[in-house]
Amino acid sequence: MSTVVSKDGTTLAFDRIGEGPAVILVDGALCHRSSGPNGPLAALLAERFTVYTYDRRGRGDSGDTAPYAVEREVEDLEALIAEAGGSAFVYGISSGAALALEAADRGLAIGRLALYEAPFIVDDSRPPVPRDYRAQISELLAAGRRGDTVKYFMRRAVGLPALVVAMMRFMPAWSGLTAVAHTLAYDAAVVAGTQSGEPLPAGRWASVTLPTLVAVGGKSPGWMHNAMAAVADALPDARHHTLKGQTHIVKPQALAPVLIDFFAGSGQFAGQGADRISAAGLPGGGGQHASGGRSR
Repeated sequence: MSTVVSKDGTTLAFDRIGEGPAVILVDGALCHRSSGPNGPLAALLAERFTVYTYDRRGRGDSGDTAPYAVEREVEDLEALIAEAGGSAFVYGISSGAALALEAADRGLAIGRLALYEAPFIVDDSRPPVPRDYRAQISELLAAGRRGDTVKYFMRRAVGLPALVVAMMRFMPAWSGLTAVAHTLAYDAAVVAGTQSGEPLPAGRWASVTLPTLVAVGGKSPGWMHNAMAAVADALPDARHHTLKGQTHIVKPQALAPVLIDFFAGSGQFAGQGADRISAAGLPGGGGQHASGGRSR
C-alpha cells in the first residue's frame, strides 16, 4: 500500500501494479481496494499498463475530512493523476463512472475515459429514486442506523427485492458493507440530479470532448441500456459498447480486453481519437512508477 495526500489534506491509500501508461480505476458504491471488482481487473490490465486502484475517501485505508463535497473527490482523483505522472487514462464503474465523468468535465488531465454502467435513471423504464433519497440517507446515518442505510440503498437505489435485501444481513460481506455505509451519502451527492427518471440535464458534460468508452452489460436491465445510450449521446466523442453476457457485476475477464484495446487505441478502437491523445500527452507512470510509493 502507498499513500498520496489530497488538496484538503486527506490521505488516500492506493496500490500500483504493472508497467506502461497510467490507468486509474474508480470504484462504485460500498467498494474499495480490498472489496470490489477493481482488484482483479487491475491484475489483468497490468500486463499493458501501470494500474492504480485506490480507496475513495472514507473507505478502506483512506482518510476522510468533513465536510464532504463532490469537488473533494475530484481533487482526490487529481492527486492520483499527479502521482501517476501528470496524466492518466481513467476507468469508473457505477457511481465511480459518474465521478470519473464529473472529473473529466472539470478538466482533469485524463487522456481517455471509460465508463461502465453509471447508475443514471433517464426515463420511466424503472422507478426513480425517491425525491427525498439523500435526506433519508442522511437521517439514517445521523441516527447510527448503518445497516438500515445499506438496506435503503439496496431497495431504493439498486432496486433489489425486499426479500433479497432482508437476507443480505446474513451474508459474510454484510459487516464490510455497513462499515462504509456513511459513504452512501457521498455517492448520492455524486449522482444527484441523474436518477429522477428524466432526461439527463442538457449540457451537463458539454466540456468532455476526450475519447470516451460508454459500456453496458448485455444482460443488464433495459433502464441501464437506456441510461448508457443517453450518456453516449451526450458526449461528443463517445463509443457505445455492449459487453455480451455481462451484468452490472461485470467479469474482469470480459471487460479487460475491451479496456486494453480502448486505452491502447488498438483492435476495434484502432485510430480512434489518437490525435487527441497525442495532443494531451501520453498518460504518465510507465516503468518509473511500477513499484514503491510516496506521500505528498
